[in-house]
Amino acid sequence: MKVISAEEVHQALSFPALVDALQEAYAGEYSMPPRQVFLLDEQGPGHDAFAVLPSWSEQLIAVKAFTYFPGAEPPYKSLYSKVMLFDRAHGEPLALVDGTTVTFWRTAGISGLATRLLSREDSQTMLLLGTGNLAPYIIRANASVRDLKKIMIWGRTRSKAEEVAGMMKEELPEIDFIAVDDRQAACAEADIVVAATGSHEPVVMGDWIKPGTHTDFIGNHHADKRECDTELVLKAKVYADSRVNAFKEAGEILVPIEEGVFTREGVVAELSEMCSGSATLRESAEEVTLFKSIGMAMSDLVGAGLAYRTVTQ
Repeated sequence: MKVISAEEVHQALSFPALVDALQEAYAGEYSMPPRQVFLLDEQGPGHDAFAVLPSWSEQLIAVKAFTYFPGAEPPYKSLYSKVMLFDRAHGEPLALVDGTTVTFWRTAGISGLATRLLSREDSQTMLLLGTGNLAPYIIRANASVRDLKKIMIWGRTRSKAEEVAGMMKEELPEIDFIAVDDRQAACAEADIVVAATGSHEPVVMGDWIKPGTHTDFIGNHHADKRECDTELVLKAKVYADSRVNAFKEAGEILVPIEEGVFTREGVVAELSEMCSGSATLRESAEEVTLFKSIGMAMSDLVGAGLAYRTVTQ
């Protein structure tokens, strides 16, 4: 059995190859039971948790397991994650893959896939809200599927936005990177808006978004929190990675439903339908699209599987 480190995952994966693999996988047959999250001490103050995310395709079986200890202090980390891969035909263990890096890559890969499927093909300007560890991956994934000329970066701390912009300018010198302070003006300019923040309050408002924009919300996993307001949901064609996940954890969708102005039927399609060709995607250059991502175990299988094949070929 192969043990694949974080460094090997980084060396093995690339965009748009991962976006291609995700699109192919979600267009095919797969199984994905609901993820299980267990609180280790329900009465304690720490919210320590352990989670298991299983999935399988015609080629592989995978289970991602992670621990979350938010109060961890050095030398320990708050999050540890591994993906175990098995051969689907015989059940043989194949690899233990670093799950933290796979999560970065596959999360950004889904963002790039949503951009490929829902944004205008002539999109040239992108706004990224969020400057965390995921930011460079989101930029790379989106730039791999659209010929972007300008990427604006906003963060609560301007120096972090400038740091991301400077780093990515060195990596992708053909793109103009700029840190911005005015979210409203940046939203009005962008063809693609991606939010990957830790905010519990909307950072994108519907009346800021121009016709034809594709929007993508990644950061929030709470039923009563959201990164965009109700107005944007009402003016957009709404998609989700998974209806099951969205109706449990996506405040962007659940809050408007609770307000009585949106319904579950308003979600046009989920990712498997979008990739298989059974869903209606963008139909005009004027439509606003909204994709809500929670995260799916199948994406971990695809990312870890691609890393395994690349490392062992």
